[in-house]
Amino acid sequence: MTDATQEQVVKRVLGVFAHPDDPEFFCGGTFARWAAEGAEITFVIATNGDKGSSDPEMTSPRLAEIREVEEQNAAAVLGVKEVIFLRYPDGELQPNLELRRDIVRAIRLKQPDIVVTCDPTVFWFGTGSINHPDHRAVGEATLDAVYPTARDRLNFLEHELDGLAPHKTGQLYICGTQSPTTKVDTTAYVETKIRSLYEHKSQIADMEAMAERLRASRDPESPIDAPRYMDSFRVITFSR
Repeated sequence: MTDATQEQVVKRVLGVFAHPDDPEFFCGGTFARWAAEGAEITFVIATNGDKGSSDPEMTSPRLAEIREVEEQNAAAVLGVKEVIFLRYPDGELQPNLELRRDIVRAIRLKQPDIVVTCDPTVFWFGTGSINHPDHRAVGEATLDAVYPTARDRLNFLEHELDGLAPHKTGQLYICGTQSPTTKVDTTAYVETKIRSLYEHKSQIADMEAMAERLRASRDPESPIDAPRYMDSFRVITFSR
């Protein structure tokens, strides 16, 4: 597995995720690192997160408002300047043409060097958890948006009328994958990731337990007395 952290200058990044808090949980350290190194990062959040509460007094409209504010605050901690909310209903995301059109619009608007999204092929993690269907849906729609849709001018030609040019993304970083090819060293940014997750108060019942769990998730190849932290991705590099 390669270490991609030092061979390239990352200028523009588009992270496309299903829920508020997904960018921070999946790879917040990488986003914090890229932002610190000068990258311009935009998040696209597909759903409004309006189902993620067990509070009997909570309503979906109120939760959606809370989670949007939480995500804006968390993104700011990472150094991310803009969050685009598509506001699809939580738990109902489908990798259809409507979602693909919205993601293609964001790609053509932001012209990213790198797009980051979830692995649409992962249905479960080990024997302890099942991947959320919205994660799979946003991953599938984003892969289809990156290639070939955003590249080819005649797809969603209405974007051209809005002044948006076709765009060929240089690299696709797929997170939450069971077949990674690349690691990004986030050791210097693990505490930034934790601080960003502290903004998701509606979602994390025990903040200290979350923080300790992340601090314990060191790279197994690193020495015990000098722990390293890594985000893992399957990286696809497109020929120019």
